[in-house]
Amino acid sequence: MNFAIPESLQREHEALHERLRQATQAGGEVGEAAKALARLMHPHFVKEDQIALPPLGLLAALARGESPEEMAGVLELTDRLRAELPQMLAEHQAIVTALDALREAAGRAGRSDIVAFAEDLVEHARTEEEVMYPAAVLVGEVVRQRLDARRPAPASP
Repeated sequence: MNFAIPESLQREHEALHERLRQATQAGGEVGEAAKALARLMHPHFVKEDQIALPPLGLLAALARGESPEEMAGVLELTDRLRAELPQMLAEHQAIVTALDALREAAGRAGRSDIVAFAEDLVEHARTEEEVMYPAAVLVGEVVRQRLDARRPAPASP
């Protein structure tokens, strides 16, 4: 089964990437701060696209009570997310520190658009930590529980 990232999340990430790309072209201190941020964010976004966001594509089906056997493949992703979550949260801390530097540089340069972008991205990171990552882990838990409920109990001797 294909575990597609919800389209709304894909669009949001694409928009954030574009705003970051634009910030890297600002030049001077702002551009350098944006480039430092981009170096931190790229591998993090790749990891999110691999393990954290695809399980969220199952939320609607799970909420409808569906539990096809094909969902079992998501457990590999959610187990990996659970294992890598402390590292991903540490990456968020580093990203927020870089965002603070970008926000300060943009403020000094009078770039309110980039200040707003930095603030939006901090809020995005909080949403991932408070909602998206836990929801992805719960997708794995629900799939695991539903699969266990479908398995026949072992025969008693």
